[in-house]
Amino acid sequence: MTICLTGFDGVEIHGAHGYLIDQFLKDGINDRKDEYGGSYTNRCRFLMQVVQAIAGSIGADRLGVRISPAIDHLDAMDSDPLSLGLAVIERLNILQKNLGSKLTYLHVTQPRYTAYGQTESGRHGSEEEEAQFMKTVRTAYQGTLVVSGGFTRELGMQAVAQGDADLVSYGRLFIANPDLVSRFKVHAPLNRYIRKTFYTQDPVVGYTDYPFLSSTSGRPESHSRL
Repeated sequence: MTICLTGFDGVEIHGAHGYLIDQFLKDGINDRKDEYGGSYTNRCRFLMQVVQAIAGSIGADRLGVRISPAIDHLDAMDSDPLSLGLAVIERLNILQKNLGSKLTYLHVTQPRYTAYGQTESGRHGSEEEEAQFMKTVRTAYQGTLVVSGGFTRELGMQAVAQGDADLVSYGRLFIANPDLVSRFKVHAPLNRYIRKTFYTQDPVVGYTDYPFLSSTSGRPESHSRL
């Protein structure tokens, strides 16, 4: 595998957000009639084959898996997101036992509101339903659990403190705040992300032009740097 030659620590299988693997998992988009469609066993088959193949090549301890059963991105919808998530987790638990080694982590995108209180496209239940989703996933998975999906600093700390997750992943906030960890440490204000620049091809705008905190004044610098 390339990661072994280039010195990377590991790889994450992206089985989420409407992309190829997620399209196999979701019953709202997977209409196959063969061994990859229909039942949970069939819909999870492709993901399990990918995980087993890569774990066999680099080791399970260098492999993470990401899923988003409750997110409807790119029209990848499921009629029962929680049951789907538990079906994937059950099979990952079994696979880990068969491999004799746990994955580095399972990364689950939670059905949350954004950090700015706005709803994202996709499935969103009440706060109680979202909290129960996270707790159920935490109880089911036998390994390190990473969660993501609209977490603020406070919500992330709360999730870890309550035992609902081992780690919290930040995406949009990290794009807009290249020194996000430092800002969290000192309770500094965050740059607001600009969504319309997320998928542009400009090498600077929306990628490297967000300000860092000044190391001396605690105020944002005039520009970002690589």
